[in-house]
Amino acid sequence: MAKRTAIYVKEFMHGNPIPAASRIGPFVQTGVISGKDPVSGDMPEAMDDQLTNLFGHIQRIVEAAGGSTEDILKITFWMGDPSARAKLNEPWVAMFPDEATRPTRHTLPGSATAASKVQCSFTAVIE
Repeated sequence: MAKRTAIYVKEFMHGNPIPAASRIGPFVQTGVISGKDPVSGDMPEAMDDQLTNLFGHIQRIVEAAGGSTEDILKITFWMGDPSARAKLNEPWVAMFPDEATRPTRHTLPGSATAASKVQCSFTAVIE
């Protein structure tokens, strides 16, 4: 039976003793990913800056697990302001330009009072 492996990424460390993702066999599941700055760890105020950081974290985490963004099966997003959902489309299409091979995406309401305006988690299958 495959054993679980913790995936840590220097640019996305949690304040708690938990990894960015875990892998068992070909399956990778992240915890919640925010748009915090990969260098300072601070949360930018602007949604666009958070999205840039968030999508960078997605790529770094899947690569640290031994895969690429092509291996992502589904991404779930939480947004404090669900009306801002359309802002996801530009970085989404940039990361997944081929509409025939995009992962699924689900966007849910998040905390409207949190400094983190957008968060996500993803599942990947890495052969």
